[in-house]
Amino acid sequence: MQAIVMTETGAPEVLVPHDVDEPRPGDGQVVVRAEAIPVLYPETMVRAGAYPFPAPLPAVFGFQAAGTVVELGAGVDPALLGARVVTDTGGFGAYAEFVVTATDSVAVIPDGLTTDLAAATQMPGSVALALVAAAAPAPGETVLVEASATGVGSCLTQLCAARGARVIATAGGAEKARLARKHGAAEVVDHSVPGWADQLRELLAGNTVDVVFDSIGGDSLTPLLDVVTPLSGRILSYGWLAGAPAQLGAVDLILRGLTLTGCAGTAWLGEVARQRPAALEAAAQGLLTIGVDSVLPLTEAAHAHRKLENRTALGAVLLRP
Repeated sequence: MQAIVMTETGAPEVLVPHDVDEPRPGDGQVVVRAEAIPVLYPETMVRAGAYPFPAPLPAVFGFQAAGTVVELGAGVDPALLGARVVTDTGGFGAYAEFVVTATDSVAVIPDGLTTDLAAATQMPGSVALALVAAAAPAPGETVLVEASATGVGSCLTQLCAARGARVIATAGGAEKARLARKHGAAEVVDHSVPGWADQLRELLAGNTVDVVFDSIGGDSLTPLLDVVTPLSGRILSYGWLAGAPAQLGAVDLILRGLTLTGCAGTAWLGEVARQRPAALEAAAQGLLTIGVDSVLPLTEAAHAHRKLENRTALGAVLLRP
């Protein structure tokens, strides 16, 4: 079968098309014929070497896929055969025509939701639902969503606006700002402009932000701390678009009465996984809308990674075997 193999860590060119053996299911596993494979920003960081790759190299790359179950291993419910599903592969093996995965890592796609949109929704929708559950933004509260034109950011904007919160979004450039407003942002700040925290202060006009969803990391939070609501302000840090986690110390938070929740690690990933069926159902009901920027042939995986790294994609990027 056709697959994309990561030969070593490095630039996108380390993702190379190869013919490899088709996988066979073991006990409690299924084989999925992949029809839409989402390209995820964290994958670009794994490929570049920022995070360890979870298998010896060379290996088939990819975190997630969506498609149809075509083969069952021992002990698997026969009803899954022929079902349309999304799956998480545990860090490798998804950029391929056929994907083997454990049954507890699959979720059935609801009727009325296309396989492409299910693939696009799985990661950002699940993460956003977990973040909103942890932050519990209330009607009337002010929420700051960083990088709101990304998949997770757009989902957060939609979910928080639907709960009656005032969403202030950050986005890089006019087109991404338009998308943020389309998804429910009341105001948008251009985070590509130096000193964008000053724009935020002007919008707040002396008021404060109750919840910050931080996907940028680095030093982006430092100029925001004094505009977060004292005693009840919540910061949830879940992304490292700046290349490093949020650079804050305990004193920064303690002296302002703020809380920071680090959204990473095994327990967090378990909560994200539990939200997967709810994310698909929300998309099927039209409560979450994920745009698809492009659908590329599987062989163009390296090009897809460049699109994400260059921040040129306005929506999900999918690979089609």
